[in-house]
Amino acid sequence: MRILILGGTRFLGRTLARLAVAQGHDVTCAARGVSGTAPAEARFVPVDRDDPAGLAPLAGESFDAVVDVTSRISHARHALAALAGQVGHWSFVSTISVYADNTTPGQTAADAPVLAPAPPDVDGPVGADHRWYGECKVSIEQAVRERMGEDRSFICRAGLIVGAEDPSDRFPYWVRRLSAGGEILAPGRPTDRVQFVDVADLAAWLLHAAETGLSGTYDGTGPAMSRADLLAGVAAGLGVTDPVVTWVDQDFLVARDVREWSGERALPLWARLPEWGGLMDRDVRPARDAGLTIRPLADTVRATAAWMAAEPDAVRQGGLAPADEAAVLGEWQAVRDG
Repeated sequence: MRILILGGTRFLGRTLARLAVAQGHDVTCAARGVSGTAPAEARFVPVDRDDPAGLAPLAGESFDAVVDVTSRISHARHALAALAGQVGHWSFVSTISVYADNTTPGQTAADAPVLAPAPPDVDGPVGADHRWYGECKVSIEQAVRERMGEDRSFICRAGLIVGAEDPSDRFPYWVRRLSAGGEILAPGRPTDRVQFVDVADLAAWLLHAAETGLSGTYDGTGPAMSRADLLAGVAAGLGVTDPVVTWVDQDFLVARDVREWSGERALPLWARLPEWGGLMDRDVRPARDAGLTIRPLADTVRATAAWMAAEPDAVRQGGLAPADEAAVLGEWQAVRDG
């Protein structure tokens, strides 16, 4: 197959390009090339997607499949205008951030309400909090379906993507923390749910969709697990036995400015309940039935740890600093024992 990846120079796009080349496909990566490099075996075409005519270097070429990951509405529309007539199948990597209800567990892409499209004056996410991110993805989903038709469109609403070359601090934090040992602060309750997908599994599913012409809208994430199983699985993947884990009440953490999700002074992959009870507890049986396969957690841990060791400067150093963690644990112990 001739596959065009709009991107292909970092994380998911690069992983997909590498896998497609390894499986014998003719792969073209079209991007600016400032955030990374395409695999050596793929053809790289420099393009500027801010320019409505930026995809002109691809004029006259045809592709069996396109994969796009953009969150900028104009980029998607320019690509569809330039390429729709030259492409057999279009995959768009959207996000579970399109959903309007993050409270209810067990929803599927078929039954969950989505946000309204982005306002006309918004083209992409804004600011450090990526405001309008979900709404922009909704707008792009609509544009893809309208231009390509339902039967040639695959909308993959990705969950949290983890694994080798992860640009976030969310999964790497727990790999680093379990490796360090000592008393480990875990947020909330052991039964709280966590959900993510290995970048290699998501890339394999995108390639499967291109090869088979899979159409429709699906959540691209793995099955939810308890936070206790996550931490046990990370420990097992690292060869750590009997980690010492202390579970701390979420309200206690919030009162001490321990933050959610990612970033400085955060406990990554944690979001308060019940407000975010559906964010990492979606029903992914439709995706599994449509070909998404999930590798053992230990494999993801080992791949992440190997990359972190090989490229330490590329790993984002977010999360709760050791001194802050120790201080919060000390306060929690005082409250429990008092």
